[in-house]
Amino acid sequence: MKLQNYCASLSHYQRLTTREVSVGGLNIGNFNPIRIQTMTTTDTMDTAATVAQTIRCIEAGAELVRITAPGRNEAENLANIKAELKKRGYSVPLVADIHYTPNAAEIAARIVEKVRINPGNYIDKKKFDFIDYTDGEYAAEVDKIRNRFQPLVRICKEHGTAMRIGTNHGSLSDRIMSRFGDSPAGMVESALEFLRIARDENYHAIILSMKSSNPIVMIQAYRLLVQKMNEEFGECYPLHLGVTEAGDGEDGRIKSAFGIGSLLEDGLGDTVRVSLTEDPEFEIPVCKDLVRKYNAVDASVASHPAAPEADVHLPYDPIAYRRRISVEVPGTGIGTPRVPVVVADLSATAQITREALKSVGYTYLPETDKWWMADTAADFLYCGTRLPDFDLPGTLKLIGDVDADVHGHSSAGYHYITADHFLNGKSPVGKTVFVGIDVAAGPGGDNLFQALAYHPSAIPVVYCSSGFVTAPIRAFYRKLEAFGVRNPVILQPSSRADIVDGQLIDLATDAGSLLADGFGDGLWLRNTGMHIENVKVSGRTYLETGDMARFLNNTAFSILQAARTRISKTEYISCPSCGRTLFDLQTTTAKIRNATQHLKGVKIAVMGCIVNGPGEMADADFGYVGSGPDKITLYKGKDVVKKNVPSAVAVDELITVLKAGGVWIEPGIEN
Repeated sequence: MKLQNYCASLSHYQRLTTREVSVGGLNIGNFNPIRIQTMTTTDTMDTAATVAQTIRCIEAGAELVRITAPGRNEAENLANIKAELKKRGYSVPLVADIHYTPNAAEIAARIVEKVRINPGNYIDKKKFDFIDYTDGEYAAEVDKIRNRFQPLVRICKEHGTAMRIGTNHGSLSDRIMSRFGDSPAGMVESALEFLRIARDENYHAIILSMKSSNPIVMIQAYRLLVQKMNEEFGECYPLHLGVTEAGDGEDGRIKSAFGIGSLLEDGLGDTVRVSLTEDPEFEIPVCKDLVRKYNAVDASVASHPAAPEADVHLPYDPIAYRRRISVEVPGTGIGTPRVPVVVADLSATAQITREALKSVGYTYLPETDKWWMADTAADFLYCGTRLPDFDLPGTLKLIGDVDADVHGHSSAGYHYITADHFLNGKSPVGKTVFVGIDVAAGPGGDNLFQALAYHPSAIPVVYCSSGFVTAPIRAFYRKLEAFGVRNPVILQPSSRADIVDGQLIDLATDAGSLLADGFGDGLWLRNTGMHIENVKVSGRTYLETGDMARFLNNTAFSILQAARTRISKTEYISCPSCGRTLFDLQTTTAKIRNATQHLKGVKIAVMGCIVNGPGEMADADFGYVGSGPDKITLYKGKDVVKKNVPSAVAVDELITVLKAGGVWIEPGIEN
């Protein structure tokens, strides 16, 4: 497959060249710093509360602040909010968030610096109806969009107002769904229809986004959008990155880093927002962690033209996920079609005890002399040279350094050796061995790939000790394919961060960017940063050093869950709340999580209002959606099960729906 035209370079990190758009004097795109933004959660008609929250966001570091304007009254009140902010000395650009009301957008465009519209519901409708359009009928529908959208474009052009055309995967219109299906192609075309109209009006102050609660779909949509813009227009508009309905806590950060970080590694992205079900000011530190290393790259380097890559062929399709095919190494459970494995690292533990294994998913029950295994139990244990002095659980395999007597300790024991040892014949052919390969060092050149092809039981453990991780490991995979090597590969991302959020961002970005391309038969996460102290910063609890193994193990499973390659727990699709939210979203999400977190593989959506649901929860098995003040509508898939349930009893009613749907199990022993 030829190189896809979706990024500036596959050989090294390089920002994508995009148009420069000014939003109230804040320049976005064209190698300006990647900008950080968030969205208020207050009622827009409550001027004082919205101003106060906006100020907290600005002081936390937000460079743009978005405020919902679901109707004319809210749009008009943006003038009061803007005036009060100016009175207090704040001039950060404001963005009006518009969904169903073009009239509100036209009012807001005369007041604030930017308006965001969703092409799926700005003019089109979503009723989950399939319509078999002829080409003529479809063109007529696009003409209707043109006639209704042109006034907003002309107002924005007259007032110097920027616009974001923000496609949401879950709110694609029936018209787009009928022709393109529930696909990245549909997401892209939904935005391009509006972009073509704006270009016809010679209006270019546009930023685009392709949001989804599924990071894989999101990544594919952004890549396809860039490819289509290059093909059709010969240029690209700035991109705003975000995973919609990411949720809260570690899962929300991992899912966001997986999607946003992967695209940043591609050189895509000019603004970011992390959509967490938390107070908006807590989103800002996560955004800062995401963009820090990319903004640290000098603009002249980031924009430096790449070497010609016309002859680079991709052995995978970056727009359509397919896992790399590898051989399964006998006895290890590693390789396709097996799910990716998780390697837990206890090599730094002074003594590996039965109690220590609890941190990686195994609880010893002395009364029965048996082990209980969690859904997030590691598959392999790396012990370095410190072998445990007891029999391991039968499902846990052992990896030790070359001098450790792993074979004498366990029938499922394997050695970890360096690439140099491997090339120097330290591992007999036919013997399963894990080979550490630092792609930054380029060990062995072509000899390494020839040796791997000759030794199919060697399992590379791939990491990058310097610079950006994604491009050199992708190059390693291309060489594997070029030499016909089918050995499975373990990815070994590491983080030097000394706080939890930084580690989550590093690990999920580096692993996610590769898993999204179908690479990786396992994860072995490592932390090489400072010791972590038990402190709180911005409401986030940081780990004690003794919890490191548990943290890394759980993070590995969470990353694989975000990649949809290994499901080990309940998945929550939870919107970040805004002025449209009709109940206490944070408290409710926590209640639902506490009641249902044992339901492995079930996807539950928690949506604050009808704007985000049922559309954005289309990927969920069950949904909990605000339908009125403290009133909830419950869904199974896309079907309404119960309407107007009082929020005080709605969590219990959700459990009733889960039971009726055949997915409920009673909570059991927990690790």
